[in-house]
Amino acid sequence: MAEYMDGARWYVAHTYSGYENKVKTNLEKIVENRALQDKIFDIQIPTVIEVVQDGEVTKEVESKVFPSYVMIKMIMTDETWHVVRNITGVTGFVGPGSRPIPLSDDEVAAMGVEKPATTVLTFEVGDSVKIISGALNGFIGRVEEISEDKKKIKVMASMFGRETPVELESSSVERIKD
Repeated sequence: MAEYMDGARWYVAHTYSGYENKVKTNLEKIVENRALQDKIFDIQIPTVIEVVQDGEVTKEVESKVFPSYVMIKMIMTDETWHVVRNITGVTGFVGPGSRPIPLSDDEVAAMGVEKPATTVLTFEVGDSVKIISGALNGFIGRVEEISEDKKKIKVMASMFGRETPVELESSSVERIKD
């Protein structure tokens, strides 16, 4: 999926007060129903846990960091703009006029919207794997090398009777159970 996300940026949709969760739920359903997973990748409502003292009782309350706003990681196209813009409760995108402006990388980092992904691999060097996505889908190979960040791997894939080294995203292979 990472190859599709090249043009993906974080955008901010403004909602009616109290509609944030409803907008997120409806957008997730639309993405699934219309198969838009290759254009809309993530929808978040940043929250924090606050400790509230009410007399003798102390309780933790989750509150929205940016009330009336929903963060959406997507590739902006006419279709995605139209889908988000027409969800009940959305008043528009943040940006001048009708032109949505994506958040800068610094803004995304400052807001804590995007957490660095921690990759957990179910295979290691020497394991047999099956390629499950991309042009080599279905080919079998052996893991030769794993990058330090665990995002890329080198596989010796058996193609047409020959061993061929291939560099792949770690998410595009799965371990073959012995």
